[in-house]
Formats: sequence, structure tokens, C-alpha cells
Amino acid sequence: MSAPNAPRQLFVTTALPYANGNFHIGHIMEYIQADIWVRYQRMQGSQVNFVGADDTHGAPIMIAAEKAGKTPQQFVADIAAGRKPYLDGFHIAFDNWHSTDGPENHELARQIYRDLRDIPLDKGGSLIEVRAVEQFFDPEKNMFLPDRFIKGECPKCHAKDQYGDNCEVCGAVYAPTDLINPFSALSGAKPELKTSEHFFFKLSDPRCVEFLTHWTQDGKLQPEVANKVKEWFSVRTNPDGSTSEGLGDWDISRDAPYFGIEIPDAPGKYFYVWLDAPVGYLASLKNLLDKRGEDYNAYMANPNLEQIHFIGKDIVTFHTLFWPAMLHFSGRKTPNKVNVHGFLTVNNGEKMSKSRGTGLDPLKYLSLGMNPEWLRYYLATKLNNRNEDVDFNAEDFMLRVNSDLIGKFVNIASRAAGFLTKRFEGQLTASFGEQGSVLLYDIHTAKDSIAQAYDAREFGKATREIMLLADKVNAYVDQHKPWDLAKDAANNEALHQVCSLLINAFAELSRYLAPVLPSLAQAVEAFTGTPMQNWDTTGYVTRIQPYQHLMQRVTPEQLEALFEPPAVVEEKTIPGGEEIAPTISIDDFAKVDLRIAEIVNCEPVEGSVKLLRLTLNVGEGKTRNVFSGIASMYKPEDLIGKLTVMVANLAPRKMKFGISEGMVLAASHADEKAEPGIHVLHPWPGAKPGMRIH
Repeated sequence: MSAPNAPRQLFVTTALPYANGNFHIGHIMEYIQADIWVRYQRMQGSQVNFVGADDTHGAPIMIAAEKAGKTPQQFVADIAAGRKPYLDGFHIAFDNWHSTDGPENHELARQIYRDLRDIPLDKGGSLIEVRAVEQFFDPEKNMFLPDRFIKGECPKCHAKDQYGDNCEVCGAVYAPTDLINPFSALSGAKPELKTSEHFFFKLSDPRCVEFLTHWTQDGKLQPEVANKVKEWFSVRTNPDGSTSEGLGDWDISRDAPYFGIEIPDAPGKYFYVWLDAPVGYLASLKNLLDKRGEDYNAYMANPNLEQIHFIGKDIVTFHTLFWPAMLHFSGRKTPNKVNVHGFLTVNNGEKMSKSRGTGLDPLKYLSLGMNPEWLRYYLATKLNNRNEDVDFNAEDFMLRVNSDLIGKFVNIASRAAGFLTKRFEGQLTASFGEQGSVLLYDIHTAKDSIAQAYDAREFGKATREIMLLADKVNAYVDQHKPWDLAKDAANNEALHQVCSLLINAFAELSRYLAPVLPSLAQAVEAFTGTPMQNWDTTGYVTRIQPYQHLMQRVTPEQLEALFEPPAVVEEKTIPGGEEIAPTISIDDFAKVDLRIAEIVNCEPVEGSVKLLRLTLNVGEGKTRNVFSGIASMYKPEDLIGKLTVMVANLAPRKMKFGISEGMVLAASHADEKAEPGIHVLHPWPGAKPGMRIH
């Protein structure tokens, strides 16, 4: 048992980003949420290890590395090298950032597997079983297909275009062979079934079911998450008449070729990436403790240690079923809390998607000179302890930053500092008058309720309470009008009291906001001489330094630039057409994926005289939406059923009328007056949707 009021011992993680691309804004939201909570805990004296890592294994990495002409190790190292500007840029202070391909993860994953495999008979026996299974094989790629490279219709809710391991719409978990109308996401080919020996973690074992039934319902999860997880434990009838069978065994192996950790005593077999990925939490912690010379095993054996995970709602299955069961039955500590958040959407509620290329670019945000603490504050005002989606609305963002953060909060200091510097040489009085003392008391006594909100991850509630206190301070300013008091030297004592009260109030509010605004809090500490790193700091500000602007306002131009699509560079023209572009290599050309597309539907775009909306079949089991400026040349009905050529791997572009998921190829003369018209490319007979142009 820990002593009363002993510091909390916290091991905190965020979900590990897959190392096949840069961070997107959804990652940054999760890291900011966890970072705010960790900073608050440290202000309370808690001893925290906050770690992250790149999730580096799996077929997608292997395939992406092959396309890039790199080894998987070099590919993920290059991705990892780009992480720092994001983390530093948004003041996200991990204690350690590691890789699931590090030696610690290889060692820990193999040992956890051995411990699950070698459970003695008197404790129920092994939870690992080897079975011959039918597995999808891509005849064009000549390889077994990982679950995430098989797509089709969900067998439970019938949502289209779902992955082979779980449904992003209804959350159902299933085998790839359960998918309806499956296809290879690599080649588009219909996969073949072949037999292969696989290793399973027996999640359906009564021991696992009994443990997870209790573990998922004893307060470690938010109520709405626990209720959802509970549905997965029993046989039930779905709305379509099908049944769900409860917990099934988990396939934890993959066949070579595969980039990952080889299974002990099983040459050519590798751990499925989702087995070793969460082990990466422990591996990053071990890497950190080893660098410090601390004992990892002793640290994890501490009964007072709290293991806390922050994750998105799309990976609940792995963190609430497989992960705790793996840990428990391998004899390890299980998480104390799994905090689940929703998705981040932009403006119109559109889901962030790295694969679809939609969203707010974090590095672009920073490159525009936009203050990272604007975003930290805005997200904090939206976040609570439920797994609800958060929408980034540009107008709301500007209002909350300019009106609340600067207008209500920062301006408290700017309205008082000049008078104190000019009239009183920066010295403050500790006499605030009765009204001022009561106001300062109210601010101080709000400390506990704000602390409770932070601890419960109710950041929106905490920021609202802080801004209500700022409202009280501003009402005090408006009542006492220091600018009027300053007009007559006879009011110097009153002016001194009012301005001293304002600076002390501002310092305390700054401390309350320090987990959200760490850089501003550091500047306030330098300005007031008041420590900002301890939640329970007492005492008054006695002297200030000359005031410097702490934060600028958001401008409409910055927001407009943030969401502005990339500029199109005009080519030089020559008589008869455009000048040939600079020479490229065959490797450059190979990056452009040109596909035959069937125009299955075409319609005018309301509000536009130039655009047509094309619905295209590119042979991938779903259709794409593309806008093309060809309305002056074609009637929609004349294009339906025709074949054309499209750039299939162009990042989707958000337009006024919707998302355009590619580009149809068309020819035009550089001088429209000389040769008007836009002509859509049309392939010869025999071409089929999905064929690649080489």
C-alpha cells in the first residue's frame, strides 16, 4: 500500500502510429490530449513516464518499402526521422520515442508468446494452438494476403469496402474469409483460398472469457465503451437475422514474406503486427529505463504503478480484449485505464483519413506561423472523457482563440502591466481591497474543481471554468476602470491595488491553464516570477518584468491559407501548345498510377457551370467521386458507360462541392482562344476498368 498522499506512479502511452507516413492531425489531437493530462499530473507531483513509439511491422510497411526501393528498416527509419518537428512544434513532451523493431520489443514479444504457450497444465495449459487454416492468397502478387489487404462487405452489417479483420462501421471482428465478395487491395484480383499452418491465441478459452468479462466491466473503460465491448461476449441476433458468436480465437501469425518478429521455434512464421504493436508500449518504457539505469522488472512489479493508455475508438478491440488477456495470462500487469477518444473532423464533420488525404496538415499549420497553443487550447475546449468525435470548425476556432483566450485571458495582463511598470516601477502591493481579495479567494478556491476536471480528462469543463473566472476578473476591470484611475495621481493607491489584483489573478489563471499552454505559462513565469510547475503554489506576485505580448490573434488570412489547396504552377506556352515539362526518370513516372476507369454515372454540379461530377469504377470494388471541369464540352448522359483514364493515386482534394478522389485525364490547348475545348481521354476497345497504364 502506498502512503497517504504519496505521489502517483504513472506509466502513460498513446497509440503507436503506423510508420508508413507522417503524423496527421488526428495523431496530434491524441498526443495533445495525453500531454495535457500528463502535464497536469506532474504539476500534482505524480511521477510519470510518458512514452511512444513507431509501429513498424507488417505487410503494408514491407510493400511500401519495396515500392520506395528501400529496406523496411531504412523505410521506417526515414519516417521516424520526421517525427520531431511535429512533437516539438506542438509542445508534446514524450519522455521516450522508440520503435517496435527495437531489440526490446523483439525480446518482450517473444517472451510473452512463450509464457502464453507454456502455461502449465495445472493452470489450464497452453493458450496457443496451431491449426491448418484456409487463407486468402493473391495469385497476381504470389503471396498470402494480410487481413488489411483484403477488402469486401462486412458479414455483420454489410458495410462496403471493409478490411479483412474488423469493420470500421459496426466494430465487428471476423476472419477475412467471412467477408462477402472479397478482393485483394493490392491487385484488385479475386483472392484464392490456400491452406497454411497458423498460430492462434485461444481468446474463446473459458479462462479468457471469465477474465475479460470482469476486466472490461470494472471501471477501466468508459461506460459507453464497456457497454459496446460487452456486446462481443455473447451470442446475439443481428438486425439482418445473422448471429454473432461471442469471443473467437485470434490468429496471431503471418506467413513469410513478412516484415516482423519471427515466432520462436517456427521458422517462416511471424507475429501478426497487432500482437507485437502494443508490446511496443512496454518496449519503449524498457528502453527508457535501461538508458536511465533503472530496473524495468522492478518498476513494473510496483503494486502502485498505474498503466494508462490513450487510444482512438477505431482500435478498441485490440486494447480491451487481446492486449489485457495477453498481459494477464503471461503473468504481467494489465492496464488500469484505457481512455478512448473519438475522431477529429474538419468543418463539415468529415472524418480525418490519412488514406484519403483529407484533413488539416499539422506542419502546414506551423509553417504559417500559427501558434501551436491556439490548437492546444481549442482542442482542450472540445475534449471530454467520452469517446465523442471532435470537429475543428475554422470560425469557431477563431472565435475561441481571439475572444476567449486573448480577449478574456491574455488581455488581463496587458490591461494592468503598463500602469504597474510606469507608475510603480513594476512593484506590486499585497493589499487588494475587500472586493479584490474576495475575487482572488474565489479564483484560488476553484483550484480543486478545476483539478478534478483535469484528472477526469474533462478538459472542456476545466477551460470553461477558467474562462468563467476570467469573466469575473474582466467584470472587475470594467467596474474599476484602471485607465480612468490613471488620469489622476490622487488615485494611485486604488490604481496600485486594482492592477496588482489583476496580475495576481492572471498568474493564478495561467497556472490553471499551464497543462494546456505550457509555453505561455513559461513566459508568464518569467514575467511574474511565480512558479507555474506546481499546482499548489501559494504566495503573491511581488514584482513584474516589463510586459511583452504573450500571444497574437488568429487572422482570417491564416485560416484561409491553412485550408487552401496546393497552388497550380502554370507552364510556359509555346506556339501550338505548352512547352514540354522538365525531364523525369522512369522512377518518377512509376509513382503515377494511371488506371482505366468506367464512368458509371455523370451529373452536373449545382452551383457550378464548369464542373461535372463523375462516379468512376476503377476495379477496386467501390466507386470514386471525381469533379472535372468538362461541362462546356460534354453532356452528362453522353459520358455514362464510357471508359477513360484517371490518376488513381492522387491525394483527394477537398472542394467547395465535395471531395474529389482522383483526376480524369483530359487534353487541352494552352491557348484556349486558339484551340478551345477540353477533350477527355478515351481508351481503345478491350480495355477494362482497373487496368494499369504502363
